[in-house]
Amino acid sequence: MSKSTTALSENWAFKRASEATESFRAVKSVPTEIFLDLLAYDLIPEPFHGQNELDVQWVGEENWIYATTFPSPPAADSRGSTTEIVFEGLDTYATVTLNGCEILRSGNMFTPYRVDVTKHLKKDGGENKLSILFESAFLKGKKIKEQWPDFEWGCWNGDPSRLAVRKAQYHYGWDWGPMLMSCGPWKPVYLETFTARIEELRFTVDVPGCLKTAIITATAEIVGAGEEVMFKLYSPDGEKVLESKAAVDAGKATVCFSLEDPELWYPHGYGKQPLYKLHAALDGDVDTDSKTLGLRKVRVVQRPLADAPGLSFFFEVNNIPIWAGGSNWIPADSFLNRLDEAKYRKWLEIIKDGRQVMVRVWGGGIYEQDCFYDICDELGLMVWQDFAFGCGNYPAQIPEFRESVKVEAAAVVKRLRHHPSIVIYAGNNEDYSHMWGLPGRLGYKADDKNPDNWLKTQFPARYIYEKILPEAVEAHSPGTEYHRGSPYGNPDRPDGWDLTVGDVHQWNVWHGTQEPYQNFDKLAGRFVSEFGMEAFPDIKTIKSFLPKNSTENHPFSATVEFHNKADGAERRIATYLAENMTFELEPFEAYIYSTQLMQSEALSNAYRAWRRNWKGPGRELTSGALVWQINDCWPVTSWAIVDYYFRPKIAYFGIKRELAPIVLGSKRIEVKTPRDPYTGAHVEISHRIEVWGGSFLLEEQGPYKLVAKSFQTYSGKLVESITLKEDFVLPLNRSTELADVPLPGWNGTRDGNLDVVVALYLLDADGRHVARTVSWPEPLKHARLSKDPGLSVLQWRGKLKVRANAPVKGLVLSGDLEDQGIDLVPGEIVEVGVKNHEKGKFEARFYGGGEKGMVIGCVEAESWEEVVVVEEEKE
Repeated sequence: MSKSTTALSENWAFKRASEATESFRAVKSVPTEIFLDLLAYDLIPEPFHGQNELDVQWVGEENWIYATTFPSPPAADSRGSTTEIVFEGLDTYATVTLNGCEILRSGNMFTPYRVDVTKHLKKDGGENKLSILFESAFLKGKKIKEQWPDFEWGCWNGDPSRLAVRKAQYHYGWDWGPMLMSCGPWKPVYLETFTARIEELRFTVDVPGCLKTAIITATAEIVGAGEEVMFKLYSPDGEKVLESKAAVDAGKATVCFSLEDPELWYPHGYGKQPLYKLHAALDGDVDTDSKTLGLRKVRVVQRPLADAPGLSFFFEVNNIPIWAGGSNWIPADSFLNRLDEAKYRKWLEIIKDGRQVMVRVWGGGIYEQDCFYDICDELGLMVWQDFAFGCGNYPAQIPEFRESVKVEAAAVVKRLRHHPSIVIYAGNNEDYSHMWGLPGRLGYKADDKNPDNWLKTQFPARYIYEKILPEAVEAHSPGTEYHRGSPYGNPDRPDGWDLTVGDVHQWNVWHGTQEPYQNFDKLAGRFVSEFGMEAFPDIKTIKSFLPKNSTENHPFSATVEFHNKADGAERRIATYLAENMTFELEPFEAYIYSTQLMQSEALSNAYRAWRRNWKGPGRELTSGALVWQINDCWPVTSWAIVDYYFRPKIAYFGIKRELAPIVLGSKRIEVKTPRDPYTGAHVEISHRIEVWGGSFLLEEQGPYKLVAKSFQTYSGKLVESITLKEDFVLPLNRSTELADVPLPGWNGTRDGNLDVVVALYLLDADGRHVARTVSWPEPLKHARLSKDPGLSVLQWRGKLKVRANAPVKGLVLSGDLEDQGIDLVPGEIVEVGVKNHEKGKFEARFYGGGEKGMVIGCVEAESWEEVVVVEEEKE
């Protein structure tokens, strides 16, 4: 008989465990979770609204029951058949009974379960009763913690009891998210009836360094009395390219395909993303399975550097070194069943459209849904996958905990290993770095190679990160890079603060020493896998959680501050604002704009500086930067660069500009030269500008010319126009230093003419702009800028052309545009794409433009030729 599958998604009901049986309420469908079902009956207020989070905490401290009835599938009565019930995910402590018989006890949200229920099902299509009791994970964790009073329950964010519970850690609350302790059958539940089935279709891919062949070894693991498996490989365009049949031996059938001139999978921007399909059929049509696969050669290169200490840390795909610009990903909702494939696609397309090439799935969330990785495969996004441990000291000394983690790790790697997008697994998020503050009590000894000894220290989780997890990766996904933690580099100092090896979380801007963001160039590591700056979300996002007719529509109201979970956030935002720019508190939109511009300036500065450090073979001083964070799980003020409702902040566009394939960068430098070693009065001061260019393309670019134009900040008067360099090329895939010269427009005196804006242009042989950057006085608050710079906008077929008579910093126009936070100088026209075509006037806001912003009339052209004519007439 062929395998049959029966979805158990309908006819469910739920109730509080302490309530009477008649209290069951119908559930729309499974998968689901308790908060969504309570909301459906208006039994709780919307947790995201106002401060309702406080009013729903009781939900997480109750036990809940989900139950359904279903007829036995007809195939279950077939002689010799087996019926199993599959739970892809139960959150978290679940006791499952079928027809009054306990069939499963679960204690891990991340682990799927499969139970043989053949003997428990009613015969002849009889009605079956399935019930799942979900006990409070919060209370269960508290009780486990009590049992280990001598253990150092070091924890950052959330209640320490979370460390004992294999549940999404962010459900306990984080410094960007609410505490909402959900539970329920959060993934599909179904029956499978079979005499034989394919347990798993897996494969390995070997692409030699020449890239001319690919060796694919495919294995089908069989449960039951299978005899043979037919394997077929289909090309990305759907044509069958290879097939082979193999007998089942000891529960396995294996074939080896050799593919000549394979179509290789690349990160986007470096090549295409062709996906082959591997199909396996057991004994004709008894069971089938398919997997997509991308053929690529990936490695993390850690080698000595030519002129710097430590080792490189860069990703190489198909022999191409990649500068990995990207983002950290947290779960995109506090309620995971609100997410569907369309939302995942929208998020991941936002990442790709922002020219980001890597996404890090952070360890305090979940192992994401299958569609997340499928879409990353399709879009060419590399995935850095953390295991689900974050910011704490996990109790690996508990045998049951270790066993649960071992089962979880194997299940996760098996589920994810076929995705070409996954390029590295990391053991945890910040567990080494947070716990390293207690070296005397932890008993950590880098040279102790006996894992059993690690369990006797106050850092037993080392057993997880250095034994269980690497063994799981090696056993089930051999060849995939495993990294002990993030950050992690030096075994003798595993706190992640050795900036010469491994990856670093650079939080000395915002957290830590709260450095000026202009110092990001001095805070570089070999790979910066976290850094960030907070900003308020869009005003529409804020209004979504404020009560109607609220008097709290201002930045320091109780509800607005409640929707910012970061300790000290009000002070730190205000400090960075005060250090860098003038700003208004009213209207609220003006303050929001200021925080977003500050965030954009900080993050753009980091990407610009760290891409400068990608200097070619042997000089990969910084090889990637992943901003914290791309997204939010609810409407909140946070480090996200796109808010919960998919509304980008200015920083999203600033980062996008810095990740262009060809870029210019600059930094103003003040050089002080004392007349002699003893004087403090007689000091010569020189103001200079350093300029570099970067080509992240795979061929040499040029010849080019580098031109600088300086303007007075207030009037827009041209002060100086100069060619800094001519007839040069940009080597492939690296940055190149171009100039170190006196600041154009500076008159040589201590204070004279420093209030200038310098526009730098990279021009090709025909005089066309290839790249551009604008250098502003630092800090911005000292620059005099015009409140009425003569902005004008022209529009034609989804394009805007914007110009100004005086320098403009951080121009934001109303509407859904392809760029925001734009800098302008006189004499140039900047083109911006419009996603949603609008006519008429645009609301504009820019730095120093006044508290209310301004409205700009937009000229609607009828043809591109008319656009050109109008521009010429204006000149």
